[in-house]
Amino acid sequence: MKIAVVGSLNMDMVVTAPRIPLKGETISGQALHFVPGGKGANQAVALGRLGADVSMFGCVGEDDFGRQLIRNLAANGVKATQVRTLQGETTGVAMITVGDGDNSIVVVPGANGLVDRPYIESIQDELLNSQLVILQLEIPLDTAAYVIDLCHRAGIAVLLNPAPAQELSADLIEKLTFITPNEHEAAIVFADQGDYRDLLRRYPEKLIITQGSAGASYATRNSEVHQIPASPATVVDTTGAGDTFNAAFAYAWSQGMVLEKALEFANCAAGLSTEKFGAQGGMPTLAEVTARLS
Repeated sequence: MKIAVVGSLNMDMVVTAPRIPLKGETISGQALHFVPGGKGANQAVALGRLGADVSMFGCVGEDDFGRQLIRNLAANGVKATQVRTLQGETTGVAMITVGDGDNSIVVVPGANGLVDRPYIESIQDELLNSQLVILQLEIPLDTAAYVIDLCHRAGIAVLLNPAPAQELSADLIEKLTFITPNEHEAAIVFADQGDYRDLLRRYPEKLIITQGSAGASYATRNSEVHQIPASPATVVDTTGAGDTFNAAFAYAWSQGMVLEKALEFANCAAGLSTEKFGAQGGMPTLAEVTARLS
């Protein structure tokens, strides 16, 4: 199955520190690393590591960061020929602080904010040659909605990872095959502050809520809520774990796994990804996930 990822490409500037600083506080960091990232590129790389037939669609700036990100995609088995370099623009960056097993992130969109309808129209034929399209919300919501509508009309499955979270219309959600917020994002996306289990029952086998160390939950069509436990891991860096989860779930589903097994596979891959440094640094291969599951 051909999988397309439409989304962001960032260069992550990662500072390691003893802990996340408090508001207004200055602390001493330990190291600074430049790591390829962006939710779109992360998910594409995770798919590439698993051996998927995956293509990346998005934009970078006319700078060294952009060139590095395109080379990194190709090095990880991702087709990147449709990633556009925008003259006079800068590549997106994310400033990440990692400390005490947690992280905080500030994103500057750069060229990601210019992934627009004309760009999608220019790559539409290649995009619609896929059987599954994955999106996030680090590109403009109007663009994501346009892609979702195109895919819906073409009968192509769509997985939306709604991060950063925004409230979405019922019409847009109806067109999705899967939507994968965490608990906090779900409350924003659906404008719902009630019990997450009720929300899951409203969108059976479509809504998957990730819950960090508690795993992930979904509801069956007979309204039973299932919680798939997280995979045990020795956590070094949680950056990119959610992206790994989404990519691994997409891969497992594309291989014909039933929902519960696909989520077990995704939880395992996400757990493995936390055991190494960097958003992409710990993303596992198919052999590594298979070995851990066994």
